[in-house]
Parts: sequence; C-alpha cells; structure tokens
Amino acid sequence: MTIEIAKTYEPLANKDPVSQQPFVHPVVVVAKRLVDILGAGSLLIAALPLFPLIALAIRLESPGPVLFQQLRVGRTTDSFSELFQMNKFRSMRSDAESRSGAVWASKNDNRITRVGKFLRKTRLDELPQLINVLRGEMSLVGPRPERPSFCRKLEQEIPFYIERTWGLRPGITGWAQVNQGYDETLDDVRSKILYDFSYALAMRSPFSWLVMEAKVVCRTVMVMAFGRGQ
Repeated sequence: MTIEIAKTYEPLANKDPVSQQPFVHPVVVVAKRLVDILGAGSLLIAALPLFPLIALAIRLESPGPVLFQQLRVGRTTDSFSELFQMNKFRSMRSDAESRSGAVWASKNDNRITRVGKFLRKTRLDELPQLINVLRGEMSLVGPRPERPSFCRKLEQEIPFYIERTWGLRPGITGWAQVNQGYDETLDDVRSKILYDFSYALAMRSPFSWLVMEAKVVCRTVMVMAFGRGQ
C-alpha cells in the first residue's frame, strides 16, 4: 500500500506574527522526537502479533480494506500546513461516508461495525499510526490530527484553532483526547482546544513536559484497559 508523502498548502487563515514565535524548549524538541522513535518502534514490535488477528476480525465482519487512510493536517507554520495520510484499522463500513459525506463519528454511530466498536473502545484501531510516528508525520502525544475540510471550518468558528498544532506534530493520544474523547460537536472542540494549549504550554520546559507526558501516557493506558474509548 502506497502512503503519500507530506504535502503543503496555503495557510488556513491570516496569522498574528506574535503568535508565530516558537515556544517549545530546544531540549524538549530533541527529547520528544527521541521518545517518539524509541516508543513507536518498541510498541510496533510488541503489537505486531495483534495485526493479523485484528485484520482477520475486520475482514470476517465486513467487506473492504483492513487499513483505512485519511488525509489529515499535521504541523503548521506561518507559511504552510503539512498534510499526511493517517493510518488506522478500519472501524466503519467501507461505504460509511458515501451518503453522509465527511462528518464526525458519534456515540452509537450505526456506521461503526461490531469489531470496530471494540477497536475504538480499546484504541487498538490507532496502532497503525505508529508508522506515521516513525515517518515523522505524527507524535505519540500531541493534539488530535484533523481533516483539512474540518480545519478550515473550525478556524472560522474558533479563533486560533489552527495554532493548536503550531510547530507540533499531532499525536496518537493527547491531553485533550484522554480528558474528553472524540469530537462530536463544535462545543466539544471549543472545550478540547483548552487542553491542547495547556499541553503546548507545558513544552516550555523539560520538567513540565515530562510531567505532562507522564500524565497523558498513564491516562491513555487507563482508557485502553477499561475500554473508555469511543
């Protein structure tokens, strides 16, 4: 399966130059990428035995590809936003958006298969994103990557929305995700963006970043262990 390389496109909105200044501590930049490479590599090796089992379960329940790819927005700067193909195990019917178009998933969404519901609750559907992390398109921890069409709409509705990924790779998990879960409404996004900025501010120093990273990892493990995903 071919994965497209990251692309760039015009800025989503005009930005205040003040908001474009880098704020992440240089040590955190290096340490975070090192943790991503070592962590994603180790997790991918450990999870590989699950891949054929998950693939078989998906194919037995519904026709269609095992892996699902979707264009998402990555890091942003003053001149461009990175686009990349995010990988996931398919958790919905293959024709999920043929009628509805691009919409957020909701609770009790009838497009989600039975296997997909289990994968979402345990977050196992996101295991293929470890490949995105190794490719440098995502991080283990960071803001949730959003679709370009949604980003344009949300940037119009929520001031400084796109700044949540300013200089940061989006994450498989994150402070907003473990505290609130998936987005269903515009109000959910408004609430979650505060968590995203809180995480970003923690990256101003190595110590505060380590504390925040540990909190996210611990809560992610709890979500997976108790099936609190959606």
